[in-house]
Amino acid sequence: MKKLLSFAAALFVLLSCFAPATAEAGKISVVTTIFPIYDWVREIVGANDHVDVSILLDSGVDLHSYQPTVQDILKVSTADVFAFVGGESDEWVEGALAEAVNPEMKVVNLVEAMGEDIKMEEIVEGMEHEHDHDHDDHDHDEDDHDHDEDDHDHDEDEDEHDHDHEHEHEHEEEADEHVWLSLRNAQKLVAALTDALCKADPADAEAFRANAAAYIEKLAALDTQYSEAVNSAAFRTILFGDRFPFRYLADDYGLDYFAAFSGCSAESEASFATIVFLAGKVDELGLPTVLTIENPRTRIAQTIVESTQAKNQKILSLDSMQGTTAADIAAGATYLGIMESNLAVLRDALN
Repeated sequence: MKKLLSFAAALFVLLSCFAPATAEAGKISVVTTIFPIYDWVREIVGANDHVDVSILLDSGVDLHSYQPTVQDILKVSTADVFAFVGGESDEWVEGALAEAVNPEMKVVNLVEAMGEDIKMEEIVEGMEHEHDHDHDDHDHDEDDHDHDEDDHDHDEDEDEHDHDHEHEHEHEEEADEHVWLSLRNAQKLVAALTDALCKADPADAEAFRANAAAYIEKLAALDTQYSEAVNSAAFRTILFGDRFPFRYLADDYGLDYFAAFSGCSAESEASFATIVFLAGKVDELGLPTVLTIENPRTRIAQTIVESTQAKNQKILSLDSMQGTTAADIAAGATYLGIMESNLAVLRDALN
């Protein structure tokens, strides 16, 4: 909160000095937080040269660790369209929008746009527990996890997931904010972004809708390829020696999963019990692969492999697009391209 107040104070001064120069005359300013949203908007806008699309998180810092600069807050404040994820990691947005100087700004919150399709973050069997998920304060003691397992009763009527393992939910459920990692969600969210862009720029609405329709067809086609790959696979379980942000993808295709940490976890060290459990699952199910997300830290995955009987499983990475950089974008990275690469990895991991 103190950070938000300091941003607000600095912003008040900056707006009076620099606001007129924040957007080029005649251009629609679209500000996005993460790469998937940025790339979706680029696809909707197409070759339109009077829409300026920018991204805030392009330095490799992921959503859970990001802290906006005063310049970021200023950019949001003067945007015509602002699109963000809307989960717990975006708590700073409320303060930024309160300082907005554009009363006509169109705002797209992906979590809200998901409506009833949003899922709660879950803790599955074998996963490390955390006391809380406050991304501004990760000073909990690894040795002080005194959860009472009896307090984690789970109403099966509210759980639509058919995983064979037991789901153990935290006492304070939070929305799983990794909504972009589902091609089916992407289609819905592209439609929501298109609506906002059409309202901000009615003159180009027809072109935006045509571009969006063509892009949604590509998303749907890739979704079909994922379904076919999973349906023909030898295995239906994925196991991560890492955080697990892929719940939406797993649920789309009926995959079971195990992981060291939840998707929003701040943990980086797995306990001995977690390593033993995950290695045992690899042995029990005969899994050929241990997965990680796109980071250089594979030590946990390597330890899991070394703890199995065969000790010869592959370690592969799925890209959750949480660390996509400006350099990646300049080199041609796209949401569809990354999801196509993830499909190739998934095929390998399941066979």
